Amino acid sequence: MKLRCAILDDYQNAALDLADWSSLQDKVELTVFTEHMSHEDEVAEAIRDYDIVVIMRERTPFPKSLFARLPRLKLLVTTGMRNASIDLAAAASHGVVVCGTAGKPEPTTELTWALILGLARHIPQEYNALRTNGPWQSTIGADLGGKRLGLLGLGKIGSRVARIGQAFGMEVAAWSQNLTQERAEECGVRLAGSKEELLETSDFVSIHLVLSDRTRGLIGAEELRRMKPTSYLINTSRALIVDQQALIEALQNHWIAGAGVDVYDIEPLPKDHIFRTLPHILTTPHLGYVSEENYRIFYRDAVEDIHAFLNGSPIRTLQ
Repeated sequence: MKLRCAILDDYQNAALDLADWSSLQDKVELTVFTEHMSHEDEVAEAIRDYDIVVIMRERTPFPKSLFARLPRLKLLVTTGMRNASIDLAAAASHGVVVCGTAGKPEPTTELTWALILGLARHIPQEYNALRTNGPWQSTIGADLGGKRLGLLGLGKIGSRVARIGQAFGMEVAAWSQNLTQERAEECGVRLAGSKEELLETSDFVSIHLVLSDRTRGLIGAEELRRMKPTSYLINTSRALIVDQQALIEALQNHWIAGAGVDVYDIEPLPKDHIFRTLPHILTTPHLGYVSEENYRIFYRDAVEDIHAFLNGSPIRTLQ
């Protein structure tokens, strides 16, 4: 009898096309769910009879309460090697093996720069004006060359963002609680003396930190008020690193010139959310990791994870 495997939140219906699942066909029956399920009751009802579940990043949380409602679940595969929405202790207590996959930092790096450039040159406004026969040239773009790019975090993605900033002729500074002078020098970046200094002196501030107890709410109303009124905040990391209500207030009251946001505390973003209509914000629907090559890696490794589990030797385990 075949095991049942559910692939959740495949928004683009791409999973089966971007990896070769045929090697599993004798042992595993696949079902793809393309629509997001917002409520735990809905998720539990849909996948209660599945032995294996493949999830995309943090689209569907797996808290303790959900594991308790999935007695057949034996393997949970998440794309990426970190997923804060999975209760790993609960998975272990229910006998569920959790595995991850590789991924690429380049797609999020590239989207970060799409947001920076879109904000700096007012691309959404000018595009909409052109398409609707509006004014010809209604904005004046912000220059990048000679301006300061401030990075909160200088890891795999932050360091790549830094190199591109340098190519634009920007002065790049960085800060995080663990950032050392040696790491900053290795990346050719100036180490800011403090978070406050970074915020006060940067023209563009881009966040590249892992969400943790230390970084949750790292940017609040006080921090946003420290930024220049001509500066921009970009967040392609995790929404809750920034106090969401404070960001709304900052944009409404022109504490900063604008924000580029790819991550939200509720995803998909509710249809009536103010971020959908608020001026001076360039929003994208969590596209940072959404690229063809990244998806190929995610689903290829998911197939490998399932094979390894069936062979009794799980790989890339997260517990």
